[in-house]
Amino acid sequence: MKVSAKTEYACIAVMELAANYGSPEPVRIRNIAERHFVPPRFLVQILLQLKGAGIVASTRGASGGYNLIPRPEEVTLGQVMGIIDGPMQLPKRTFDPTNESEASRILNNVWEVAEYQRQDYLNNITFADLVKRCYPATKEENSQENPPNANQPGAGLSAAGGETSASLVTVTPAMSPIMAITPQTHQS
Repeated sequence: MKVSAKTEYACIAVMELAANYGSPEPVRIRNIAERHFVPPRFLVQILLQLKGAGIVASTRGASGGYNLIPRPEEVTLGQVMGIIDGPMQLPKRTFDPTNESEASRILNNVWEVAEYQRQDYLNNITFADLVKRCYPATKEENSQENPPNANQPGAGLSAAGGETSASLVTVTPAMSPIMAITPQTHQS
């Protein structure tokens, strides 16, 4: 599976906004860019695309920034990837399908099923799921003691005080990528 830098940056931005969902202050582009080494100008374009899709809202002014509109439980990884990359596309055949052999038809069927399963998998991973994995201290645990402020120094740090990374999962040789994040089944 190929994931473009634009898609990765969009998912990182939405994850930051999800981690700060409900904060009285919007998350500044500069903070996301510095925390995750994303070019700020590229991030502006990405956030405008997400705003056009109704995923984020912007606030203008000196203390402006972005907020996630839907709850993190309502936004999926597949949804954000679809906004940035466009709708799912089945694998392209490299030859005329009317002249294919039985082996070619079987392989193409397997590739189509695999693509549908990939899309289904991504559509079942919410940003709430990702925030729980990336930020060990959940927002509920922190909100009782300190309301979130995405623009404070130290925002984006884990409960242990270490800086969180843009990488969501550390995959060991004994683990497959599918085992790394197990989506919860969410009902609409």
